[in-house]
Amino acid sequence: MGGSGSGRHWHFGAKNTTDDYQVLDVRRWQRDGYLEPGRWFGWQWTHNGETVASIQVRAESDRVILSYRHQQRGGGKWKSEEYPVYLDRTACTYGGTRAWFRCPARSCGRRVAILYGGAIFACRHCHRLAYPSQRDAPHDRAARRANKIRARLGWEPGIFNGPGWRKPKGMHQRTYERLSTEAEKWTAVSLDGVTRRFSVGPEEW
Repeated sequence: MGGSGSGRHWHFGAKNTTDDYQVLDVRRWQRDGYLEPGRWFGWQWTHNGETVASIQVRAESDRVILSYRHQQRGGGKWKSEEYPVYLDRTACTYGGTRAWFRCPARSCGRRVAILYGGAIFACRHCHRLAYPSQRDAPHDRAARRANKIRARLGWEPGIFNGPGWRKPKGMHQRTYERLSTEAEKWTAVSLDGVTRRFSVGPEEW
């Protein structure tokens, strides 16, 4: 990893998701007052109560300086890094400004709220990360959509459960009928996917 001028555009395997990486969220830093110029602070990540990674951060007027050590790929030597991540600010509707990171990866500079760690902290696009839901099978996504509608209707969660029998208080009949139809549609899609998945051999999945 290097800074914004390291000469490499960072692309990693698309098999990874955002849950596989440590994150820096500029919204939290702004909310907690960490972006005040001259502020120094440490940031760390824990797992099962133990620290697994940490960085040092120095805030300036238009950027933050990240400082940390990382192990090179393949279990190689540890390398120290220090580079700036520039900030951008946009006006909020009711006053004040909202801070954004500018992705430090070469040839990027996207305005983002979250950076993902690796050799370099960069945006999701540069790391080629997917959200966990994007890795789900189509029938899993259909089941989530069905359950989301079931919750609005006050039905018991789970696509293997039948529909409820009472319209939620205050819901218009037309809305109730539309949502019921949608819930049944996505339930059918999910059940069809589950059936097809378990009707083939493992080598065909």
